[in-house]
Amino acid sequence: QVQLVESGGGLVQPGGSLTLSCTASGSIIRTYHMAWYRQASGKQRELVAQSTFSGTLNYSDSVKGRFTISRDNVKNTVFLQMNNLKPEDTAVYYCNAVSILTARSSWGQGTQVTVSS
Repeated sequence: QVQLVESGGGLVQPGGSLTLSCTASGSIIRTYHMAWYRQASGKQRELVAQSTFSGTLNYSDSVKGRFTISRDNVKNTVFLQMNNLKPEDTAVYYCNAVSILTARSSWGQGTQVTVSS
């Protein structure tokens, strides 16, 4: 089963940028659909961006045009480039992997992103 570790979160001012990383071990991500989710305090976890096994990219309407998901299959890492950050982007961001072979879902521990002046 794949293990996921997120990094790159922090405090940023509105309009700023951050890049999150999700490094996988125990399996290769090219056999997984990879995604970023987020959960704000008191709210349900929501899908932010997805990179499917076949290369399709999907984004939630709230981040479309500001966030970019990408993967480096050599480094076994998925990235989330976040630009023009807004206070409403404040949340814990989680990396998710779904195996195309078993459909098993794995989660990272999450990384906090806080957008505030």
